[in-house]
Amino acid sequence: MAEAVPAEALLERLVSAIRTAVGPEAILEASVGPHLGPAPLLVVPPERLRAVLAFLRDEPAFRFDFLNTLHGIDRPPDRMEVFYYLQSMESGHAVALKVVVPREDPRLPSVADLYPAADWQEREAYDHFGLHFEGHPNLRRILLPDDWVGPFFFWAGSVFGFSLIVMHCVGQMFAH
Repeated sequence: MAEAVPAEALLERLVSAIRTAVGPEAILEASVGPHLGPAPLLVVPPERLRAVLAFLRDEPAFRFDFLNTLHGIDRPPDRMEVFYYLQSMESGHAVALKVVVPREDPRLPSVADLYPAADWQEREAYDHFGLHFEGHPNLRRILLPDDWVGPFFFWAGSVFGFSLIVMHCVGQMFAH
């Protein structure tokens, strides 16, 4: 495993390399966040996502070859976010990417061909949040029934010391 690099230094290297290789418009924002503790967070426009991910995977200086997780977040009233957490099995470094899409038409490109682990994770985000991953080889529901109407949301937390999971399914609340 390569020598550890502070997240701030890795962020600077990533931003410089991506803007040089993919273009200055490839990164909208860059910071160090608590993701995969702490790691660079890059905000990428949907139309540049595939190019940035391919670069991060294939560039010998980085080799982010493992998609740890992909998940969606609904940010009412007008946007949704998709997070990609990548790790380099060689160096141990991690980076998070965020893509923001409009809530009324949440479309972004599939990356299942770049990272096979994205296949089911994109299907889950589609199933739960209605995110459309264009070009996905088999974009269909994975957990909810085919006739399900609307998205599926859940919240887990602690209320007055009690663990609570609330599922919001098409206007109905269920507490377990």
